[in-house]
Amino acid sequence: MSNLNFTFPQKAKTVTFALMGVGLVSIIAAFIFDHPAEADGHYHHNRAWANIFVNCFFFMAIGLAAAFFLGLQYAAEAGWATTIKRVIEATAWFLPWGLSAMMLMFILGQMGVHHIYGWMDKDLVAADPMIQAKMGYFGIFWWIRSIAYMVAWGWFTWKLRKNSMDADNTTSNDHHWKNVKLGAWFMVIFAVTSSTSAWDWLLSIDVHWFSTLYGWYIFSGMWVSAITAMVLIIVYLKKLGYMEFVTESTIHDMGKWMFAISFLWTYLYFSQFMLYWYANIPEEIIYFQQRWEDYKPLMWTVFFINFACPMVILMSRDAKRNFWFLMFVGIIIFVGHYLDVVMIVMPGTVGHHWTGLSWMEFGIFAGFLGLFLYVVLNNLTKRPLLVKNHPFLQEALHHST
Repeated sequence: MSNLNFTFPQKAKTVTFALMGVGLVSIIAAFIFDHPAEADGHYHHNRAWANIFVNCFFFMAIGLAAAFFLGLQYAAEAGWATTIKRVIEATAWFLPWGLSAMMLMFILGQMGVHHIYGWMDKDLVAADPMIQAKMGYFGIFWWIRSIAYMVAWGWFTWKLRKNSMDADNTTSNDHHWKNVKLGAWFMVIFAVTSSTSAWDWLLSIDVHWFSTLYGWYIFSGMWVSAITAMVLIIVYLKKLGYMEFVTESTIHDMGKWMFAISFLWTYLYFSQFMLYWYANIPEEIIYFQQRWEDYKPLMWTVFFINFACPMVILMSRDAKRNFWFLMFVGIIIFVGHYLDVVMIVMPGTVGHHWTGLSWMEFGIFAGFLGLFLYVVLNNLTKRPLLVKNHPFLQEALHHST
């Protein structure tokens, strides 16, 4: 069996620090040099803040979806993913970092440092009767909900991970069955909060618009991003000679998840667009009209990357078992869903002042990617890569499909 203790390669550590350095320089440069000629008080520097927010949410969502996937494995009493549980846990453990970044963005918004949320701007609220009518939902009630999300998600993630770690030190299955119950409760909590948090944190950027599919659309995007990130990490570890105990069938099953959730995302993406376009009600189509007029290249790029690549490349069984294919399509999907979050956030924060993808988007993305990789890979060094005394361990070690 391969080495069970992961050592963070110095080369990989250097790359993560370099990426973080690029991100830091990009953020500083964004605030120094980004002065759009047309920018008014509301949009001034908002592109820089919007980019930071995009990355805060994107990587936080990956940690959250990994925590959901961990809870799902316990609630379903699934055995096939037991050998990759440490990767799932390490990815989920980025959640505290992501939530901390999100909370900082919220506080800065409430202080008026940035204008991502129009309903936090007293002058804008005073001039807009529609926002005034919704302030009972926002304000202090919004803050209570946001804190409740963070506390609940953080506690479940910490508890699931702690029980999993404690299970390594005993021959009893008590910790596993505790996690089965916790996972089931987490599914109930997450079923509600994943949608309501999407409304509160993303949909409220376009405060005049509403959608009944929005929560599921955001959830599918974060889920496929997390699955893709974990696949890339697992393949990377296997290339380094670790995790030889992970069977080809387990990788194949993760590829199935990438393929299936990509189609779920596509269905929700198209359905939301098609239903509003067909109804053609002015107050409903404003969301897509703005993206169609000012962000059309990005809109179609996001759709085809996140739909066509999985469909064409991952359709066959062999493709899901080919590490190079998985890495290639995984990187494309990962970047594609980052661009999806860009398309979600930018129109409501920067509007027509956005001039297309630039060094700012990819530089800040590189910085957050470096932080994410450092946190996850460093976390993998804390415990052996293979769980011990798990009731489904032997099933996973011999998993074959």
